[in-house]
Amino acid sequence: MQITRFGHAAVLVEASGRRVLIDPGTFSSDAVFGLTDLDAVVVTHQHPDHLDRERVPGLVAANPGAALLADPSTAEELGAPWRGHVDGDETDLGGLVVRAAGAVHAEILPSIPLIANVGVLLQAEGLTLFHPGDSYGTAPDGVDVLALPLGAPWAKVSETVDFLSRVAPTTAFPIHDCTISELAYGTYWTHVANHGGVDDLRRLGQTEHTEVAPA
Repeated sequence: MQITRFGHAAVLVEASGRRVLIDPGTFSSDAVFGLTDLDAVVVTHQHPDHLDRERVPGLVAANPGAALLADPSTAEELGAPWRGHVDGDETDLGGLVVRAAGAVHAEILPSIPLIANVGVLLQAEGLTLFHPGDSYGTAPDGVDVLALPLGAPWAKVSETVDFLSRVAPTTAFPIHDCTISELAYGTYWTHVANHGGVDDLRRLGQTEHTEVAPA
């Protein structure tokens, strides 16, 4: 399984001959919107840093055969051919299965209404990768690779470490980190490394990639 970051929460996963892109948002690198040969584009929720409404239509047009999956409210807003999925739904791409996980975005402030957030489990080549979107609320069993949201208005570092511990993946890498300055980044990452209980942590930069194989 090859994993490539494209800035903030945007992640390309390649496995079993399939290519799945998750959360191409406004903080993503420009290169993500030039990707082709995608088998699926998945959006966890409607916030701009996960969905760039101006540039995603061009991405969709360049990938006419891709399955387009989002939480139900975002899918309804975007319209066909986007399709809503909810916790437990599966989409079989042939060698790679996309399974929806979770339902609600983490609370930012009590005065801000909660919105839908549907994370995804990608299962292929004997591995399961979990991208939770913006929530620590769902911690599925059997996760091998975790895309770990590292910093957000809705999170604090104790919650980040607790989430990592509950999911207990073999491998983890950071996402949702454009909200952290480079000067302060090591503070967050050190807490995760020292207290999260995961040995294989990969501090991927905004346009770096890594490969993961079954243990």
